[in-house]
Amino acid sequence: KTDAGLYTCDIGTDVAKSKVSVQEKPTEVTKQLEDKTSAAGQDISLSCELSKPDMSIRWYKDGKAIRKSQKYDLHQEGTRAILIIHDSTVKDS
Repeated sequence: KTDAGLYTCDIGTDVAKSKVSVQEKPTEVTKQLEDKTSAAGQDISLSCELSKPDMSIRWYKDGKAIRKSQKYDLHQEGTRAILIIHDSTVKDS
């Protein structure tokens, strides 16, 4: 059910009208990523929290898009977006 629509106030001799539109709040990051330090060879997990669940998100490293691969695991659990970097090396810094 939506609240958007045309509302009227009718007093018989006159009518006032209002068109109402409701805009959805934009999705926000509610918990930022945290800096991580790890020994080489370890898996590193990064996560952030979003204000809405199951949003379409993209991960980037130094401006380049990260895709799911043997190196990177990307998934979401409700409002939490998670990136796992497998078998980290100095190049992952």
